[in-house]
Amino acid sequence: MLAIPAFRRLWSVTALTSTGEWMSLLALTSLATHLTASAGYTAQSFALGGVVATKLIPSLLFGPLAGVLADRFDRRKVMVTCDLCKFGLLVSIPFVGSLWWLLVVTLLIELCTMFWIPAKDAAVPNLLRRPDQMEAAAQLGLVVTYGVAVVAGAGLFALVSKVAPLVGADPATAVYAALFVNSFVFLFAALTVWFRIPEISGRTTAAERRAAAPSVAFLLRDGFRFVVDTPVVRGLVIGIVGAFTAGGAVIATAKLYAAGLGGGDAAYSVLFVSVFVGLAIGMGIGPRLAQRLPHNRLFGTAIVAAGLSLVVVAVAVHLFMAIAAVMFVGGFAGIAFLTGLTIIGTQVADEVRGRINAFVQSLVRLVLLGSMSLVPVVVGLVATRTITLGGSEFLVDGTRFVLAGGGIVAAVVGALAYRQMGDRGSEPLVRDREGAP
Repeated sequence: MLAIPAFRRLWSVTALTSTGEWMSLLALTSLATHLTASAGYTAQSFALGGVVATKLIPSLLFGPLAGVLADRFDRRKVMVTCDLCKFGLLVSIPFVGSLWWLLVVTLLIELCTMFWIPAKDAAVPNLLRRPDQMEAAAQLGLVVTYGVAVVAGAGLFALVSKVAPLVGADPATAVYAALFVNSFVFLFAALTVWFRIPEISGRTTAAERRAAAPSVAFLLRDGFRFVVDTPVVRGLVIGIVGAFTAGGAVIATAKLYAAGLGGGDAAYSVLFVSVFVGLAIGMGIGPRLAQRLPHNRLFGTAIVAAGLSLVVVAVAVHLFMAIAAVMFVGGFAGIAFLTGLTIIGTQVADEVRGRINAFVQSLVRLVLLGSMSLVPVVVGLVATRTITLGGSEFLVDGTRFVLAGGGIVAAVVGALAYRQMGDRGSEPLVRDREGAP
């Protein structure tokens, strides 16, 4: 895969910008607490929560529009514009130095990311030599985005935080310096995409894209109809809801669940990390499983397995059993996520691929946010219950009921996705196109 020059350059840009994104996330949240340090712990907590919440708003409001831009305009221009905007926004933070501007910048940077990701994802298949390379391409992208980049970004920020006191700089100054230096990552990425990867523009010109779909409203409506009318994509969407509802339930209940097992913050951290370790393992073994089972079937099967694993998490009586089960949940979710991206890249036509990628990415974030917000409320409503089995009484906390319910829902949804998607072979989906009104 990396022997293909255009793909190798895009993969390198993805690694670079993903590292910058993770480092920016750590730096922005850290800076929010530094800017409100004099106001007390409560103000710091609200500032930290405000940064995280601000990063979620664009994905909820502008996801479909981002996909429209990826399908309507030159994808290379979209990516370059977004990276240049990120560069300018990050450079401005040290000069303004206020919390309100930090929140504005966080919102705008996340908005740029929402436009950048569908354009990049939709361009990848055009850089490959054969359709069967799509799975390996998706795997490399996920590994670098959620593996290498996370470690690199966190490591770089930790290094800056450790070095700053040695040169006499206060923590806030160190964060400003980190953001300023990090901004040039996006400038370099923009220059690389513009001058070294012209293939990202795709096989059709921007004028041809606009002629094929002259209305933004038409593109939005057409993309939605494609999801509803195409069984494979409809099953993909149904499955994603189940898979990430399960994942969100694990993340949202991990703290209380760990306490119920008699563990503290260390147990909570291990459970949290176990989800991502399992995710990485699942993405690693997914291509091997795909050699034995068609992607359309593997997707639904993996979600059913993730749901059943979550039920095991709910009934686990020991921390080690819980860790192993959580890793299985993450592993099967990783298989499903990688398989879903492969299906989009190989079975969705180029002219709608950007909108489908944007829709899926937005749905993932929406489902995670919704489950992470609602699950704690449900846990509080269920509270702790006493169950009598065989004449013995057992005290069961609410997380167990919620996790079991989430696992059952995920398994049922996975079965529905399996039935929807069926086995349609590997030919691209060609939908009868309607002319623009």
